[in-house]
Amino acid sequence: MRVMIDANVLLSAVVFRSTNMLRVLEHASSADNELLISSWVVGEVREVTRRKWPDRLTSVDTLLRAMRYELIATPPIAKMDTNLFEIRDPMDYPVLYSAVIGNADVFVTGDRDFEDVTLEKPQILSPAAYIRQYIT
Repeated sequence: MRVMIDANVLLSAVVFRSTNMLRVLEHASSADNELLISSWVVGEVREVTRRKWPDRLTSVDTLLRAMRYELIATPPIAKMDTNLFEIRDPMDYPVLYSAVIGNADVFVTGDRDFEDVTLEKPQILSPAAYIRQYIT
């Protein structure tokens, strides 16, 4: 299964050391799955960490180097097909667009703006729902 994570999942794992988010990352990058992270999410995580928790930037970079994942290159917004789905926050479009072009089966996010999005694939799950459905 191909599992893409959102920036809030990665931030929660690295900055707040959330046990549940670490479980999501561990499961998504296990032998049976492929963890996907978009270049957009990497940039967002690094920018937010640099701005809010600069002392944790090294931890972010260390985790990104140590994890096994496929990097999905998010194209510039001007080159995206902006008619695939509707989403309340336009800044979230590139994140989900990356999941679509990366052929993700599941997109894990804590962002409630994704709750109203209707897509056949990927399945959009909160971290808690992902744990209930796939880990426990």
